[in-house]
Amino acid sequence: MKCKLCGEVAQIELRNHNISLCKGHFLEFIEKRVTKTIEKYSLFNIIDKILVAVSGGKDSLALLHILKKMGFNVTGFYINLGIPVYSDASQEKCMIFSKKYDVPIYVFDLKSFFGIGVFEISKKIRRNSCSVCGIIKRYVMNRFGLEEGYTVLATGHNLDDEASFALGSVLNFDIQRLDKDRIILPSKDKALKKVKPLSFLTEKEVAGYTILNGIDYIYDECPYSKGATSMVYKRALNLIEERSPGTKLRFFKKIIENKELFKKSQENPLEEENQFCINCGYLTYREKCNFCLIAEKLLCDNKVRCNFFDNIFQL
Repeated sequence: MKCKLCGEVAQIELRNHNISLCKGHFLEFIEKRVTKTIEKYSLFNIIDKILVAVSGGKDSLALLHILKKMGFNVTGFYINLGIPVYSDASQEKCMIFSKKYDVPIYVFDLKSFFGIGVFEISKKIRRNSCSVCGIIKRYVMNRFGLEEGYTVLATGHNLDDEASFALGSVLNFDIQRLDKDRIILPSKDKALKKVKPLSFLTEKEVAGYTILNGIDYIYDECPYSKGATSMVYKRALNLIEERSPGTKLRFFKKIIENKELFKKSQENPLEEENQFCINCGYLTYREKCNFCLIAEKLLCDNKVRCNFFDNIFQL
């Protein structure tokens, strides 16, 4: 198998693009695709201060690496959720990356803040751990980013993530979710602009990029993600992709190109009107935001106002 561009020995075959590439041309191919996404959707520019959500996994570390290499002003942010073994191992990968590539990465320690990890929190408030994880991550990254002067929050969602989310929304005819599934979410008062630069790269492509660059990342999935419906949708799409390469990319592109079809027939006035939490002052759709409600149930409501940054440190 030879590289389609130079004839040297190919390192990877991309059936969805019908090409095989050597290491150099593959890395260049990935970086060019990310550049194209950034430019086409005006995700950010060279003067933006970009906060990259990192998990210690391949996608987020690959994104941080690519943006750093391109010369963007980037900083990583990791949230240690207090998951036994997994969280500390993930944090270790972030620390290794930070030192190797000279990129600052900040850490929010959930157990230091609440006294318990995400699983114990979910049990105490009787809510799904993935739901609690999402609430915490969105709030903490948004608040840190805004208060520290960042203009953009970038996440490492890849094509497999985006296509499986879209498939789940289509199967459930969830028009509202399809309308919200975007590569870019504009900033609002008290809400950072959010972008997904890897949205058109498959999981395999991102994995190839990290491995060929020698980026050390955690291979294990979060132990609480087992059995998640999104994993079922990913497996279904992979079966289709195996028979018809390029299906995931075509499907997601069509979803993006036809956003107008998924506009909600009736807008929810509560979602259109900005409201702010009476406790912390951040954006919400009720009197108190979900993060403060969790804090209230755990009897540490005042910490959200007073001690938030006490639990953040740089690796």
